Amino acid sequence: MGAVGPPRRAETDPGRGAGARGPPGARHGGGQRHRAQHGPGAAAAGVQVVAVSRSQAHLDSLVRECPGVEPVCVDLADREATERALGSVRPVDLLEASFDVNLRAVIQVSQIVARGLIARGAPGSINSQPQRLLPHQGCHGLRTKVMALELGPHEIRVNTVNPTVVMTPMGQANWSNPQKAKTMLDRIPLGKFAEVENVVDTILFLLSDRSSMTTGSAMPVDGGFLVT
Repeated sequence: MGAVGPPRRAETDPGRGAGARGPPGARHGGGQRHRAQHGPGAAAAGVQVVAVSRSQAHLDSLVRECPGVEPVCVDLADREATERALGSVRPVDLLEASFDVNLRAVIQVSQIVARGLIARGAPGSINSQPQRLLPHQGCHGLRTKVMALELGPHEIRVNTVNPTVVMTPMGQANWSNPQKAKTMLDRIPLGKFAEVENVVDTILFLLSDRSSMTTGSAMPVDGGFLVT
């Protein structure tokens, strides 16, 4: 899911999303789980959002919730179709990607956006949120560092957001059993699961000027899970 259009200052509530702008950005995985709520969150911060999903039904639902979102329906496993679909989108300045397909799709979408930024001499931010599975997070972490190194001279920042359990409807269903939840909560120093807004706020920070010196990082949204 992402944002496109001319830069403009965001209208935000004080302290939440403050500092975010409305330069173009892109996000994919826009139809799935809590990721579908990132678009409205970014739109509320003044970003024009382009949502990319292979499910037209998910996109239609998102557009009904947030009419300003521009939907792009494409199977990201199809490289040529992805090139055609993203080629029709207006210039993208901010990429906040939630890649659910595989590492190749993440790299492809990131490269498409980075090439456009470099061609226009525009700074930008590329942010990804991998699947919760740790092997995927490891791959995305390495990809983030490599891309941050390569794209830094072009003033393009690259970061990733790593949440653990997030209390979406699916998360609530999967972790509603107190005994099962305790096995995970015992490993989280803050003693609670993440809410969708915790993830959205982290994404907005990485898209904003307040993170202008943050690149190559894998930012946990896990209540301290990684330190246990």
